[in-house]
Amino acid sequence: MELPNIDQATIRLKEQLGDLVKTNQDALFSVSHDGLKVAGKAAACVQVENSGQVGDVLKLANEFKIPVTTKGAGSSLTGGATPIYGGWVLDLQKLDFLEVDEHNRIARCGPGVVVADLQKKVQQVGLFYPPDPSSKGFCTIGGNIACNAGGLRCVKYGVTRDYVLALSGYLASGEKVTWGRATRKFATGYNMRDLWVGSEGTLGVVTEATLRLIEYPRKRATFLAAFADDKTALSAPLALSRLNLRPSILEYMDKWTINCLQDYSGEKIFEGVSATPMLLIELDGEESEVRRQSQLLLPWLKESSLAYQAADSEKEAERLWAVRRQGSSAMKKLASTKLNEDIVVPLARQVELVEFVEELRQEYSLKIGVFGHCGDGNLHVNFMYNEEDADETNRSVQALTQLMSKVISLGGAISGEHGVGLAKTPFVREQFNQAEWDTMRSIKKCLDPKGILNPGKIFEVFKPWETQKLKVDLHWEK
Repeated sequence: MELPNIDQATIRLKEQLGDLVKTNQDALFSVSHDGLKVAGKAAACVQVENSGQVGDVLKLANEFKIPVTTKGAGSSLTGGATPIYGGWVLDLQKLDFLEVDEHNRIARCGPGVVVADLQKKVQQVGLFYPPDPSSKGFCTIGGNIACNAGGLRCVKYGVTRDYVLALSGYLASGEKVTWGRATRKFATGYNMRDLWVGSEGTLGVVTEATLRLIEYPRKRATFLAAFADDKTALSAPLALSRLNLRPSILEYMDKWTINCLQDYSGEKIFEGVSATPMLLIELDGEESEVRRQSQLLLPWLKESSLAYQAADSEKEAERLWAVRRQGSSAMKKLASTKLNEDIVVPLARQVELVEFVEELRQEYSLKIGVFGHCGDGNLHVNFMYNEEDADETNRSVQALTQLMSKVISLGGAISGEHGVGLAKTPFVREQFNQAEWDTMRSIKKCLDPKGILNPGKIFEVFKPWETQKLKVDLHWEK
């Protein structure tokens, strides 16, 4: 994408916003890549301090046809916040205002609010914001809205979209809009609010969100169990549903992941039990309800598992949680590169998926670990490979391509919570038929006719495994 007017436009931008516009190399480097670690090269970073400045930036960008990539914490694992075509990065981290209305059980906040900070704030008044991506300690509400983030509690509480009542922000033209209202119901016109949720900054820029809150669960009970095989472990979502159980968390770890974790820690999770598939299960709610559900869960664990542990204190619960949390860190010790695919399939097809991953391991001689949110079918398939080894990289790409086709054939989706970004663009077209694809492109064209909002994402094909130099050499020549 050629940007013949970028210098003139950036001069105009500085005239309007002054020191909020950063063009020094250190500032530009920090906003030119995200968690995927593929580097773009921004021409300017605009650290806005109020929502009106977002409109100013977009009006000017639209006039000069300058790409605008919106950024929060930059924690995206798919390249969603990477300015792959250069242009301007719109940094929203300072839009971090937060107001809690405990009587109406809503929160109004800016896109720069860190998710964990929001959760702590509302918990102080006995309320709860359930979406909890693993990066919640630093990721922001704006980024969560952009990719419709989920997390471990989705099995019971749902995803980000389920808690968004209204969004205010700006179109590519710089015009201000509000989608939805701070009401429990809204059936007036098209639901543009939900269209923006999960659109990865390609249809508009959010500057304020009104979020629904619920009562904070007073009690939790945590369990860790080992199973003889994947079929038994992955029967849990449907089996527990038949028992009228609604765990808040139901996390699966395959035996490869468990073996990797035990090697990493040097400790056995269950004495006398080899590396087998495991589940982390958590119940929450009122104390009486948690007690009732525990009384139903324990007989199932005794009958179905090889061994299990039930936490009898918060300290013990955290110890059981460590098994799930350390899985990713353990895998990073195995190779220089990890491709984390957050695919999702129907609950009844999860066993087929895991069996297919085992076939890929054998056929391509690869290290592949599977763990994640089996309660809603959202499993994380992690390909570990050394990118400096061309043959191993090629085998990983072939296996990944087969995985994505398999996911779609099972009635699933190539992303459950991370979004498409850059990393999944080679596969996204297979997900949709021609009419669906054309409809989405028409929406993009209507809301962003000049194509300035986060270009390169979703609709174009980008292959991150072919950008080894960018991934290794993130510093620029100065």
